[in-house]
Amino acid sequence: MPEGTLTENRSELDPQTQAALVRKVYEGKLLPGIQVDTFRNAEALFATRTVRCGSVIKPLAYAATQLGDLSIRSRGTEYDLFDYISRNRAAGVLVLKRGRIAFEHYEFGNDARTCWLSMSLAKSISTTLVGAAIQDGHIGCVDELLTAYLPELEGSAYSGTSIRHLLQMTSGVSWDDGHIDPATERRHMLELQIQQQSGSILRFVAQRPRAADPGTLWNYSTGETHVVGALLYAATGRWVADYLSDKIWSTVGMEANATWWLESPHGLEVAGSGFSATLRDYGRFGLFVMQDGVVDGKRVLPPGWVREGGIPRTVGGKRVDYGYMWWPVPAADGSFADDAFSARGIFGQFIYINPREEVVIVVWSSRSKPRGAEAILDNDFFNAAVAALR
Repeated sequence: MPEGTLTENRSELDPQTQAALVRKVYEGKLLPGIQVDTFRNAEALFATRTVRCGSVIKPLAYAATQLGDLSIRSRGTEYDLFDYISRNRAAGVLVLKRGRIAFEHYEFGNDARTCWLSMSLAKSISTTLVGAAIQDGHIGCVDELLTAYLPELEGSAYSGTSIRHLLQMTSGVSWDDGHIDPATERRHMLELQIQQQSGSILRFVAQRPRAADPGTLWNYSTGETHVVGALLYAATGRWVADYLSDKIWSTVGMEANATWWLESPHGLEVAGSGFSATLRDYGRFGLFVMQDGVVDGKRVLPPGWVREGGIPRTVGGKRVDYGYMWWPVPAADGSFADDAFSARGIFGQFIYINPREEVVIVVWSSRSKPRGAEAILDNDFFNAAVAALR
C-alpha cells in the first residue's frame, strides 16, 4: 500500500441488500425518493476512499448580475429555467460566470453540504489526472505504449495500445457499456465491483477481445477508464484519490472532502464512476480546468492539455465528438467556436465548461433512466444560459 494512503470508508448495507440496490440503480428501477437518497449517500453502496480538501477554502463570490428566467429552445419547443429544473429532475444547478455564482439552486432536500454521486462524470476527473502525471514526469507522453506502465496487459487486446488511444476510447477493445441489459460488459463489471475483489475488474477488461486496430474505432467503455485508474496507480505509486487530493483537491480551495468508490477495500478506485462531492466543489474543479490547470500561478496540467482533451477528432475517417473522456459541446449554431466541453454521467450529471465565455455550469439530476429521460436537452440549456449571461 502506498505511503500516505487516506482512510477508507466501508459500506454499511448487508451484501444482499447492497447488491439488489446497486442493480436497481443501474437499471433505472428506483422510485424518486429512494434514488435521491442513494445518489447523496453513495458511500453506503461500496467501500470508498476519501479525497481530502486543504485547510484554505476559496469562497465563491456572487456575481453582480444573477441569472433569472431564460428562454430555452429544445426539440422545437420553448422552455424556461423552471421547466428545465422540474422536467429534467434537477437536484442541483450551479452557474458560474467569470468564477462568480450567477445561479445556485438545490432540490430534493439537498443543500451546499450535500455530496452527490457523479457517475461517469468521474471519467473526466481521472483523465485530468493523467495530464497532471505527465506534467509531474510520472508519465512521459500520451504516445507511449500502455504496456510500458502496465506490463500485465502484454499479450492482451491492449498490446500495441497507446495512452492516447486509451484516453480517447479508441483502443479497439470490444465492450458494450449498456446499463440496463444485465448481459453487457458494463453490467458484468458492476457485478465484479459488488464482489469487491482486488484486481478482478482489470483482469476482466484485459480478457476482452479486439474489435478493431487501435486508433481506428471509437467505442464508449467504462472498462477503459478502469485501465486509466490502473495506469495512474502504476505510474505515480499513489492511489487515484490520494493523487487527486495532492494535485487538485487540496490546492484549489475546495470546501469539503470528496469520496471515491473502490473495487475492494484497500483496492483501486473505480476510476469511471463513484465519485461524490459538493455542488460548489464540482464547480471549483470546472474552474480549475477552465483556467488551463493553473493554480496560483503553478501549472498542474501541461500547456494545451485542456483544449486537446475537449475537442472533436477524426477516428476511422469519421468525426467523433469525444476528447480525453470529455464531450465537446456545440454552440447553438452547431459550431465549436467556444471550445466548450463537458463531463457527463448517467441520470443527468454534468460539468459544462465554456472557456471563451468564462462559464462553468454544474448540474445534478435524478432522472428515471440512465440515458434519454431528459425532457429538455442539456446542451440546449447550457447554450441558453451562456447566451443569457453574455
